[in-house]
Amino acid sequence: MRLTFKTGLRRSTAAALTAVGMASAAVVAAPATASAATPVSAHDAHVAHLAHLHHLHVLHVAHLNAQARAAADTASRSTERAPLAQAAPSVEAAPSLQAAPSFPTAPTAVRELARTMVPADQWASFDSIIKHESDWDVHAVNASSGAYGLCQALPGTKMASAGADWRDNPATQIKWALSYMNDRYGSPNAAWAFWQTHHWY
Repeated sequence: MRLTFKTGLRRSTAAALTAVGMASAAVVAAPATASAATPVSAHDAHVAHLAHLHHLHVLHVAHLNAQARAAADTASRSTERAPLAQAAPSVEAAPSLQAAPSFPTAPTAVRELARTMVPADQWASFDSIIKHESDWDVHAVNASSGAYGLCQALPGTKMASAGADWRDNPATQIKWALSYMNDRYGSPNAAWAFWQTHHWY
């Protein structure tokens, strides 16, 4: 639509300029033709000069209008393209970020996880020890000693031998606790027997 409008405007402007040019030429030419028979008066010469100046003015105004329209069109196209050029990169182009691992922390969920990892014949003893030590809180901390986690390892960094995620991953803590009970007492059942006598293990 814009091209059609501009083309029509240019044609109408050209037609107007042609008409004005012909009129001024006629005014200038009329005295020249008549000069053979009648001398050109100062008034006629002045009128012809004014018509010629008007013709030049119309041409100049038309040229300025055409330049202004061209500048406006260029600015409009730049504005329309700007959002596309400044658009954020697509999801495909953005670097993929690995989500941080999420571990179950609710005591009931952690306890159910432990049930799947501890031998059934050792479960009751393991459950009793962890219940007394941390009440199945993965992030439990002993205020006086600094013991940490489900099994209250002292220091908590000992559990790093089972995994670097020992602070938050209940599976890592359960794995370490089960290994500790087996290595030190022979089994969770033996560890629980010791705990009942000494209230620590």
